[in-house]
Amino acid sequence: MRTTLRMRRAAVALTAAGALALTGCGGDGKGGKKDGASPKGEDSTPSVALPKLDGEEISVAAVWTGPEQANFTKVLDEFEKRTGATVTFVPAQDPIVNFLGTKIAGGQPPDVAMIPQVGAVQQAVAKKWAKPAGPEARAQLGQNYAQVWQDLGAVDGTQYGVYFKAANKSLIWYNAQAFENAGASEPKTWKDFLNTAETVSASGVTPVSVGGADGWTLTDWFENIYLSQAGPEKYDQLAKHEIKWTDPSVGDALTTLAELFGKPELIAGGADGALQTEFPASVTQTFTGGDTPKGAMVFEGDFVSVNIAQTKAEIGKDAKVFPFPAVGAESPVVTGGDAAVALKDGKGAQALLTWLASTDAARIWAEAGGFISPNKALDPAAYPNEVQRTMAKALIAAGDDVRFDMSDQAPQSFGGTPGKGEWKILQDFLKNPGDIAGTQEELESAAAEAYAG
Repeated sequence: MRTTLRMRRAAVALTAAGALALTGCGGDGKGGKKDGASPKGEDSTPSVALPKLDGEEISVAAVWTGPEQANFTKVLDEFEKRTGATVTFVPAQDPIVNFLGTKIAGGQPPDVAMIPQVGAVQQAVAKKWAKPAGPEARAQLGQNYAQVWQDLGAVDGTQYGVYFKAANKSLIWYNAQAFENAGASEPKTWKDFLNTAETVSASGVTPVSVGGADGWTLTDWFENIYLSQAGPEKYDQLAKHEIKWTDPSVGDALTTLAELFGKPELIAGGADGALQTEFPASVTQTFTGGDTPKGAMVFEGDFVSVNIAQTKAEIGKDAKVFPFPAVGAESPVVTGGDAAVALKDGKGAQALLTWLASTDAARIWAEAGGFISPNKALDPAAYPNEVQRTMAKALIAAGDDVRFDMSDQAPQSFGGTPGKGEWKILQDFLKNPGDIAGTQEELESAAAEAYAG
């Protein structure tokens, strides 16, 4: 990833288009379409050829639950109709590498696993669990995906993963009524963000809801600040552990983050309350409670819309969004994603990879909402409202210069395990944001051990 020019243009596009799209009724937030968008362009001609798999049983494991699982099941249902196979969804737990290790040790690996970390894909390959993607899946990837998304699913030049679901993880959602009551406006810079938080606080509403019980949300706070403040080159170096976590740039980012974490009165429930709040609750408590929600703003990716849909808030009207504020010269654009990886040799697993790399499969979940696809061939009209269309366009516009979630690139023991590594250390930092140097030392010690293993 050489420069962020296109990524920055995407961020500007998100800001400019969002100023219009997010202040109007983009949709009903529940998959309904209120904005008069153009037809979704469904074609009777399939975008991908699939083999007949009558009688074949295929299992696919993923950590998705609730609405995400339900929407993914719709994608699998269509695969069943087209192939004649029977697909079983296997609920997985985080960390998924540990879950898969148990299944494989017991002789019951799923045919395909949806793996949410680049580092975990690399671990699956290193453990010789993963099977290379076949020519049909690779053809769909070459046709529908920017090179960066193909590279993220490859190890040592061999393609393994198909990134089916992506995320724009550089967004802050807010309660429009709370902002209006406080006389607050959307901030563009980190300094403005802190000032906005103080303005909202003065109105009697706690400004920021943090899902600190899920350590991954805290890694996202850090990464967005670090990318904007330290820049893309440093970001890439830290992601590969080419520089240490004791580097001054890490201290600078933690110092910036402490400007928020060090003021518990700005966080719903304070540090202790945040550490007991799981991510879904951090969202729903921002959009319930009438004029006095528990928090006025919540940071996370486009997938927040799934949780907002469980409240009465309407996206684009009651629930609005702005890009993560610029700490340095530019607002950051950080992404994440889930890659489908075959764990068994066989026609069924390869056909499912091919299906998930197709435009038809992406369209099904896109229409259901709460989803962004890295598939550049997908017509943006498939998304149910202008909010999601805008975020999807920004992701595609970033092209090969998109920056993937840093913790998801790390070994899972450091960047993706509850109660351990970066997740645990940043939870401790939320509680005690005064010890910058000590936090850096702990992060470096955990990272060094993980990368050495």
